[in-house]
Amino acid sequence: MRLPISPQARRALVALTATAVAAGAAAGPAVASGHPAQPPKSATPGAPGGEAKKAPPAHMSTLGGDQLGRPGDQLGAGAPALPPDLSALSWMVTDADTGQVLGARNAHWQLPPASTLKMLFADTVLPVVPHDASRKVSDEDLKGMGDGSSAVGIVPGQTYQSPDLWRGVFLRSGNDAVHVLAAMNGGIDKTVADMQKKADGLHALDTHVLSPDGYDAPGQVSSAYDLTLFLRAGLKSKDFTEYCGTASADFPGGPNTKGKPFGISNTNRLLSGIDGVAKYPGLIGGKNGYTTNAGNTLAEAARRDGHTILVTVMNPQENKRDKVYTEMRQLLDWGFSAAGKAKPVGTLDPPKPATGLALPEGARAGSADSGIGALGWTGIGAAVVVAGGAGVLVLTRRRRRDAQTDAAS
Repeated sequence: MRLPISPQARRALVALTATAVAAGAAAGPAVASGHPAQPPKSATPGAPGGEAKKAPPAHMSTLGGDQLGRPGDQLGAGAPALPPDLSALSWMVTDADTGQVLGARNAHWQLPPASTLKMLFADTVLPVVPHDASRKVSDEDLKGMGDGSSAVGIVPGQTYQSPDLWRGVFLRSGNDAVHVLAAMNGGIDKTVADMQKKADGLHALDTHVLSPDGYDAPGQVSSAYDLTLFLRAGLKSKDFTEYCGTASADFPGGPNTKGKPFGISNTNRLLSGIDGVAKYPGLIGGKNGYTTNAGNTLAEAARRDGHTILVTVMNPQENKRDKVYTEMRQLLDWGFSAAGKAKPVGTLDPPKPATGLALPEGARAGSADSGIGALGWTGIGAAVVVAGGAGVLVLTRRRRRDAQTDAAS
């Protein structure tokens, strides 16, 4: 019989055990850097950078299915051949309508998400900040933005409407817009806590939130699985779908434009078609990101022939400026060819508790069959699975999260 365990205890238990088993195989701690739309030719100002380790952990979460916890490419019977030369550390292709995962590589590898984490920010804050809300921006609202952050061009002292701020988030990946919206939500600390709660509620157990905008912070991670969850959840919102699918818009001007609006294009070039990247047919939209530590990250949704396909790509290793878009295009094409033909290797839908097993409020299983996945309750054994030990792990995790949040803000 499997003992019920709180989400926080489960997350801490998986993290501790994976560390002991993998002995540092997971990606290294992040180093602060900014969020330019594309990789700069030189390092981002103020950021020494960092590099994710190339080998995935030997053991990852099996939330969604056992195959998703295995390292390397995972395909089911009937799947077409994968595109050649896929270099991303992690990727996942999903049928949004059924929740079936059609193929994946290291789906639960915890890696820095960069600005794709803004999808979780939108999932969390969009329903809370009224559509007709506005805010006169103060210097305090923009305090704490990281060096080199991408910005849409918000000016202190000027009043902005909520829809303009959201266009700043989605089109220009503006950390300044995120900070203003976070202020409208009660502040950075509250927003980070709200985002973590939202991630837990979506069963996104690979995600540890320390900044609302995806700005690199030591210990801030997500996964291709979780980012796909955030995109799928967002597309249930009309506003999210509209903003993530907007290719260009006008943004309120400031002193530099003598108050006249100026045009902004979406840095998601597969949507906007800027800088020589061809638009993808049927693209609904998504979110892109880049930091020196995370590399390029990208989550997209597209619809064709009655299927909506979701693809997340994290950190292509081939050093080409457009590589993340090339691999995304290839995997979207592959997903449409696999839909309805390939046996799924997992699911996005949350597991159901075993019949007769009453879970405490807030508790949930951690995988489709075991709650811990490839690690297994048996493999963990008495070393860590005891009630008192789980309590200590939760307390330690909370204290560490508080300390990291203070350091990142």
